[in-house]
Amino acid sequence: MTQSRERTNRAMLRVRDALDRDYAGELDVDALAGSAHLSPDHLIRTFRSVFGETPHRYLQRRRVERAMNLLRSTDLDVTEVCLTVGFTSLGTFSRLFSAVVGESPTAYAARGPLPPAPGCFTMAWTRPSTFVPPPARALPAHPPDPSISEKPDPVRPG
Repeated sequence: MTQSRERTNRAMLRVRDALDRDYAGELDVDALAGSAHLSPDHLIRTFRSVFGETPHRYLQRRRVERAMNLLRSTDLDVTEVCLTVGFTSLGTFSRLFSAVVGESPTAYAARGPLPPAPGCFTMAWTRPSTFVPPPARALPAHPPDPSISEKPDPVRPG
């Protein structure tokens, strides 16, 4: 790995650590860019190339992860969890939570407390994924007849 690539990766790790540490606060792209010695636009592009998502999307996902934990491990209601993890709109929180987790915050909390398990396992198991598998290729209605060539044979004019 080149030194410049290593410096870039370290700077992006510092930015990600700052997002993890201050997840409940406002996303200040200018301050994050200043800590990485980059322009805000370059920070967003570089962060995406290193981690596969923009800083804003990463922050939203981390907030949802923390909300998932709070909903199942505390007695806080959905509105309190929403405000605790840094969302200011209950509607936005519910919409994003449902999109990432696949069910509403209320339905998720109704599952009851988390079963006892090592923290590392629980975090890995409950971490929402933004991975979207590629769409399945549609099969043709009728398989092509192998005896018919779609291209004319170059030896015989066709």
